[in-house]
Parts: sequence; C-alpha cells; structure tokens
Amino acid sequence: MNDTPPAAGGSRHFLDLDLVDATELRRIIDRSGEIKAARAGRPKLMPDDDQPLANRMVALIFEKPSTRTRISFDVGIRQMGGATMVLSGSELQLGHGESVGDTARVLSRYVDAIMIRTFSPEVLAEMAEAATVPVINGLTDRTHPCQIMADVMTYEEKKGPIRGAHLVWSGDGNNVFASFAQGAAAFGYRLTFTGPETLDPDPQILAAARAQGAEIDIVRDAAEAVKGADCVITDTWLSMHDDATARDRRHNQLKPYQVTSGLMHEAGEDAIFMHCLPAHREEEVTSEVFDGPQSVVFDEAENRLHVQKGILRWCMGVL
Repeated sequence: MNDTPPAAGGSRHFLDLDLVDATELRRIIDRSGEIKAARAGRPKLMPDDDQPLANRMVALIFEKPSTRTRISFDVGIRQMGGATMVLSGSELQLGHGESVGDTARVLSRYVDAIMIRTFSPEVLAEMAEAATVPVINGLTDRTHPCQIMADVMTYEEKKGPIRGAHLVWSGDGNNVFASFAQGAAAFGYRLTFTGPETLDPDPQILAAARAQGAEIDIVRDAAEAVKGADCVITDTWLSMHDDATARDRRHNQLKPYQVTSGLMHEAGEDAIFMHCLPAHREEEVTSEVFDGPQSVVFDEAENRLHVQKGILRWCMGVL
C-alpha cells in the first residue's frame, strides 16, 4: 500500500482509499460513528461540543455540480467551528489562466484545507502535489472515496462488521465502483461486479486492488451474481453530459442490470440496497426497491455528513 501523501505538518491528503492505510480508514469510520452519536437529536445549526476547526477556513471547489458533497462538507465544517469558501470552476482559472499547481500554492496561503470535486484525476493529483494544506478528493471521473466511506459506515450500522460480507454492484463500472474496488482489501469485503462487458471497470484499478488482496469477481448474469449477497448497489446509468444517442445505447446495455424487486428477491430478504444518489427511478432501480424496506439510501446520504467530518479531522490531525 502506498503511503498517504503528506501535506502540512501533522496533516494528510485524502485522495484515494488505496493510498490510506487500512487501520487509518477504520479509525475514520469509528470516529465518524462517534461524531454521529454525539449529535443525535440536536438541531442542525447547533455546533459540536468539540470545535476542532475553530478559526479554520476550508475551500470547497466544484468543477462538477453537487448536492450531497457540497452540503455535507459545508454543514460539517460549520458544525465543527470552521468556515467555508465555496468556489465553482468558473470562478477559478484551474489549468487555464493559471496552472493547477499555482492555484494550489496560492490557496494554501489563504485556507487550511481544500476539497475539490473535479473531472480529471490529474487535476486532483496536481493540486495535492503542490498544496501545503490537506487536499480531499470530493469526486473525480476515476474515483469517489468519500462515498464509499459513508457506505461502509451505513452497512455496519445496518448489518454489523463489513469484513467478510458480499457486496454486489449491478450496472456501470464507474468511478464509484472503482472506489469500492479500492476499499475491498482495506475493509475485507468480497465484491462482485455484474454488468455488460462494454462497461467493465477500469482493468488497472481491478488489478491494483487484487494485488493488495481484494477479492473481486465479475459475473455477467445479474440474478446469479446477487445470490446470497449482503448488499446490492447501483448508480445512475448516465452522466450529466451524455447526449441522447449515448442515453439510448446505455439503456439498452444496462436494462438487464436494473435493480428490481425480483433481483432483490434473488439476493434474499436480509440484503440491503444502496445507491449514492441522485437516482433515476425506473432506470437503474425501480421505485419499489428504492422506497422499499431493504433500501438504506437516505441513511447513506446522511452519513456523508458524519464521514466527511471524520475525514476532515483525520486530514488535519485532530481525529
């Protein structure tokens, strides 16, 4: 496992799950659970008892639109006593009028941490290399590590330890699946991908995860893949930038992998259903499943808040 890239003294970047030691990921999950428990029943605006980000400023950069990432980081930072500066891609000159590295160097003089949600993983890497404050990966086209941290937390709230569990991903082998693959070795769950060969996961990510001990397999038949699964997971079939032709092509390829009540029946009544949102009902998942008793999607969404706080605390050396 690679060492976590350093930032300022005592602080660390959070870029991908395979760059953070498994014991540290577990510490973040456990601390996030404690943070959630401590806030139970409190008004949303009430500050945490512990204010580790008091007098600290965090830049939140969004080249991609966001609901859960933006709000969970913003609210979490405020609850921990910090302040936020929310910036869109149009407000910065990332890689255009100014290099990403130079932007990172400037921001490091103004803020105490940077969260970036961007398209290119190269932008994230360049930001982290040049920054002298912690950089957090809020999402790239390659990975989405914060989401998987919330999903692991949610799984363990509902079903107990995730080590040894069988998770099945149905659909497109996208950036969220990539982070599930990276997390498989660290958290010790078995991961199955079921989807069309044309939308298989990145083979380099699969190879790297397996080299670290991850148990990952590919099963083309969705009903066979989910048998005995502890958790069935899917994501939207479409990117916000896909045109009508791409939409039709993807629908045709992915229709056999729609999560329906029939597919959940194959998994079993104890299986839970996850989706990182936003969902397109009656596309990747039916409303019957999405709103049904096996669905934990809104618990996942809430846990983004608590996990984001744990990640920030870890990055800034105040876990």
